[in-house]
Amino acid sequence: MIPELGHFALILATVVALIQGVLPLTGTYLPSRTLQITLQSLARPMAILQCVLVACAFAALATAFLTNDFSVTYVAQHSNSLLPKPYQFAAVWGGHEGSLLLWVLLLAVWSMAVALFSKSLPLDMVARVLGVLGLISVGFLLFILITSNPFERLLPAALDGRDLNPLLQDPGLVIHPPMLYMGYVGLSVAFAFAVAALLSGRLDAAWARWSRPWTVIAWTFLTFGIGLGSWWADYELGWGGRWFWDPVENASLMPGLVATALIHSLMVTEKRGSFKAWTVLLAIAAFSLSLLGTFLVRSGVLTSVHAFASDPKRGVFILVFLAVVVGSSLTLFAWRAPRVTLGGRMELVSRESFLLANSVLLVVATGAVLLGTIYPLIIDALNMGKLSVGPPYFNAVFAPLLVPTVFLMVPGSIARWREAKVSEIAYTLRFSGAAAVLLAIGLPFVLGGWSLGAMLGIFLGAWVGLGTLQQVVTRLRKPGRIGLSFWGQHTAHFGIAVLVVGITGVNSYEVERDVRMHVNDVVTIEPYSFQLKSLGEVTGPNYKAVRADVEVKRGNEVIETLHPEKRRYFSSAMAMTEAGIDTGFMRDLYVSLGEPLDDARTEWSMRVYYKPFVPWLWGGVLLMVLGGLFAALDRRYRA
Repeated sequence: MIPELGHFALILATVVALIQGVLPLTGTYLPSRTLQITLQSLARPMAILQCVLVACAFAALATAFLTNDFSVTYVAQHSNSLLPKPYQFAAVWGGHEGSLLLWVLLLAVWSMAVALFSKSLPLDMVARVLGVLGLISVGFLLFILITSNPFERLLPAALDGRDLNPLLQDPGLVIHPPMLYMGYVGLSVAFAFAVAALLSGRLDAAWARWSRPWTVIAWTFLTFGIGLGSWWADYELGWGGRWFWDPVENASLMPGLVATALIHSLMVTEKRGSFKAWTVLLAIAAFSLSLLGTFLVRSGVLTSVHAFASDPKRGVFILVFLAVVVGSSLTLFAWRAPRVTLGGRMELVSRESFLLANSVLLVVATGAVLLGTIYPLIIDALNMGKLSVGPPYFNAVFAPLLVPTVFLMVPGSIARWREAKVSEIAYTLRFSGAAAVLLAIGLPFVLGGWSLGAMLGIFLGAWVGLGTLQQVVTRLRKPGRIGLSFWGQHTAHFGIAVLVVGITGVNSYEVERDVRMHVNDVVTIEPYSFQLKSLGEVTGPNYKAVRADVEVKRGNEVIETLHPEKRRYFSSAMAMTEAGIDTGFMRDLYVSLGEPLDDARTEWSMRVYYKPFVPWLWGGVLLMVLGGLFAALDRRYRA
């Protein structure tokens, strides 16, 4: 009866979410003060109760997986008795229905967090925020109950399950979806604060201060999730790619870009009372793009290693829900926008203008990615043929927009509020700028060859990194306490510098060899040599594999033995490539085992990579995440 109890818990959670969404919001408009307080006070306990009920439903589904209950259709489709227990648990979100339940659980967790950690906020503001979150929960809970019930029974029960997609049987994919969803769903809190401010008519600095830490935390999770997905693609898919502009990858990148713009716009609204309307639009856009990503992944309109093959009827439900959310919020904005004051005055050169320019560039870059992602879908839907938009388009359009965005980060961090002078900014940054130019000119020759892309990337990375360090040193020389928000900002900015250098290094100096190898054959990528020492069969818990032993030398010194595998899973007979990777501070060495090229299976195709600066990509992402955590934990937000 555990699956039935889980289903019943979801029904109860829907009722509670409806109460959370309707009664507290109603209480903000009633004339009776007593009734106002009574209804508004329901928001917090209803949010907590909803979270408990959804957690019970999630626990029921997890129990069905861990006990191999193949009388549940979803379990039979996505698990197997031979699947290791950690992957049986991760299989809970390995398909459409379970991942949607995880989404709703995380939304309930965010709502409960707002209920518990916003006790210093006015009661009517909390009621509006939690009310909006409750209505969003109702939409997703109805989506599960009507179209995507994970507890549906299979009669008679299957003897065994089909197994989890082998691509997902990986530690990275155990962590990646929850982190990404935490970011996706967390943007609903920023959206709820924006809608609550519109409903109250109080678009002031206080609203921005309340919303900012929640937005930063959501951005942190989203950044970590995107980084984990890129890391997983690099080592798991077998072709050595980190980002391929896959439509589902783009679906996570777009809200991340807008959330970045939103964080900086919130800072201006909090500090100077400016950009109020723009900030609200960014909050609406960020959450709308996360819903759009949900539609793209779950509607069946995309073919991707990340997408869930689903009934198009589910896509219609999400599309209608997206239209309701976006339409109602924009209508509310149009009603309130004429009453929004402009805020503090600013000159053409000021910190506000730099931050505005950066946020506009980020939004334009998001628009370029959105166009490249949905244009082929629109052409296909109109029966105008098939169109593929790939990396050449995105590299040609996206990169030129990010160059000025990254460049403006440094002057935007040191410019004065309201009014600044170009000459003063240039004088302050003269040494950092000169050092960045010298590094951009000289370093490419040291790394392996000069090119315009390498020079520009190294300049931008050095410019942001040195400019950030200069600001930190300058601040340390001054007396007084330094808040966590300062360290958060500059840690994240330095992470972007490291990320830019990493992207530049691997794109400019990566070396790839596709070779045919027998045992004892050697392939060389200076200064490294790779020798195939042996081939053998190994057996895992639910697969058999051919494993190669590849000895890596630098000169005459053996530095590592890599073990790439070609796996074949018992239940699906699907072949998977597991790469062998040696990671150093400055590079990754990567070996992937292909297919046998003769009947005796003595000659194999292999792919060998030398990837400079790849670890810097992951280091840059971790620094950005650390910066987000520092900023969110600043003392003034805890108060």
